[in-house]
Amino acid sequence: MKIVVDCRYVRFPRHDGISRFTAGLVDALRGQLAESEALELLISDEGQLAMLPEGLPWHLVSGPTSPREPFVARQVNRVSPDVVFSPMQTMGALWRRYPLVLTLHDLIYYAHPTPPRDLPWPVRVGWRLYHLAWWPQRVLLNRADAVVTVSETTRALMISKRLTKRSITVVPNAADRPTTVTPRTRPEGIELVYMGSFMPYKGVDTLVEALHLLPGARLHLLSRIRPAERERFEAAAPAGSLVVHNGVSDDEYAELLDGATALVTASRDEGFGIPLVEAMGRGTPVVVSDIPIFREIGGDTALYAVTGDAEAFAARITELLEPGEWERRSAATPAEAARFDWGRSAAVLLELLREQAALGHSRR
Repeated sequence: MKIVVDCRYVRFPRHDGISRFTAGLVDALRGQLAESEALELLISDEGQLAMLPEGLPWHLVSGPTSPREPFVARQVNRVSPDVVFSPMQTMGALWRRYPLVLTLHDLIYYAHPTPPRDLPWPVRVGWRLYHLAWWPQRVLLNRADAVVTVSETTRALMISKRLTKRSITVVPNAADRPTTVTPRTRPEGIELVYMGSFMPYKGVDTLVEALHLLPGARLHLLSRIRPAERERFEAAAPAGSLVVHNGVSDDEYAELLDGATALVTASRDEGFGIPLVEAMGRGTPVVVSDIPIFREIGGDTALYAVTGDAEAFAARITELLEPGEWERRSAATPAEAARFDWGRSAAVLLELLREQAALGHSRR
């Protein structure tokens, strides 16, 4: 059986969310294949190979934002796959001769229809139009033989919106974790870490407001930030309480998590929550907004605050500082994070791909 994975969404020189999802699954999949199975990659730029596991066969095809995308299956047919998996739902499928499994990560852009800023403007316009109604999503998903999503929360939403007639399999997102986590003691002071964008629904204003109720606390903003947003947050925060990193390396991120009192996020809506898994995997407690996806990830180890309520966030952080509370939650978080593991996710995906490949052969 030849499994082909669409890796054209892999970013370089640095992963984004879809890129990490792709690379993480590819790496885990290749370690689980039977002798009779092969794994091959589709790329649209040879630079993507640096972000993917070495030694796997690959095929260069047109990019996912190319005008040729609706007809990309004609290029993929030449590879003779037994099944194709794409980490997105937009892969072209006209004239395909193979089973196809597509992925829908979340429904964020229906509630918050601002497209990623790095897309070309024609794609951004199409993105906005696409998310004005549900039917385009249904058309895309129903072209597949099966559909994947990354959480039970999103699966339930997809079912409630009747987005596809196909089966929906949850292949959870995951994050790299340290091999061992030694017991930790609570850091001095109140060092809070936020990893994520600064779009309005992310609720960073709530975190900044909470600083007024936490004397001496510092909030580290890790992601790249526009000057106007930086100025607005610094004007709203107590003097000296914001540390704006404007981008960090993976090593710097890990070091900041290891020295943090908590990772915090006040987002009103998320498709998953990779920063939670990353922090919990290192024994760093998390204080987050009380939304279904965070409950799914954080379980009983996270502290939850009413969405948009700065006083509630300050209260949960203060609760974390009570004697023994930080240590108790820190000790519990690695086991909670271990539920989200690339190996486990790849095993679920591989079973689905084998099933679809067998069905594809039976239809020939």
